Amino acid sequence: MTYYTFRVDKPVSLVMTGKFVAPSPEWRHLHRVLLEFELFVQTRGVLYIATDKEQFILNNGEFLLMPPGSVQFGYRESDCSFYWLHFAVQDGYETVEQDTGYTPGVLSIPHKGSLRSPDKLVVMMKQLQDSVRSYREQTLNNYLTTGILCELYNQLHAVQNQSRKKLKQQLYNDIVDYVKWNRQENMKVTQIAEHFGYNAKHLSVLFSKVAGISLKQYLIQEKIDASKSLLVDTNASIKEISEQLGYADSNQFMHSFKKSTGLTASEYRNAYANRLLFYK
Repeated sequence: MTYYTFRVDKPVSLVMTGKFVAPSPEWRHLHRVLLEFELFVQTRGVLYIATDKEQFILNNGEFLLMPPGSVQFGYRESDCSFYWLHFAVQDGYETVEQDTGYTPGVLSIPHKGSLRSPDKLVVMMKQLQDSVRSYREQTLNNYLTTGILCELYNQLHAVQNQSRKKLKQQLYNDIVDYVKWNRQENMKVTQIAEHFGYNAKHLSVLFSKVAGISLKQYLIQEKIDASKSLLVDTNASIKEISEQLGYADSNQFMHSFKKSTGLTASEYRNAYANRLLFYK
């Protein structure tokens, strides 16, 4: 796979952009030499286009990036439509045979691929076209063009990690729901890990990466948050509250509450002693 790598810490330069709709099923792309990059985003039908080195078949939802100097022509009739964008890069570009990975201020885009969210890219290209017609402000249009290329880059790289991220996020959501539904129990990390079929240490690491706190700390935090509501909004005794939240005894609850909030449970309740209750 060929990749084109160029810097975008300064914006690229828009040359021209538009949308093309084939006037007839017999249409073929014209023969010409590109003076700058051209990006195609296919929206309907199939585009049969080639350079002097390679033939391409571009389907709906796919993109094609051709570099400056390409000898471009249609090698077969194409009943299709696509958005196109010509741009120039300020500091030149490199052609490499594999993705160079993430480097701040640098985009590495393959010559062809499938888009994760083609509609999003089309909306951005429509915005660019509106800007060209409405403002004729080159600086704005250059930044909008750069934004389109950054969106394309991020769509391609997001696909690689999407499944793994979704799995971690779903597991985190499931744990949060499980804890909320069972916070009246004296839950342990080992119990939660066993429920979800994970090693306790591994599950704690996964949870921490998403939540930013350990699973053990989250369990404590949930119980303390629940106890605050019970202390303020009910007349239940501290012993009753500790039992509702699954503590072995009220002393354990009071120690945990003081350590977490800096106040005793009684001090916290007294601070909100003048609450208002409304009955219909």
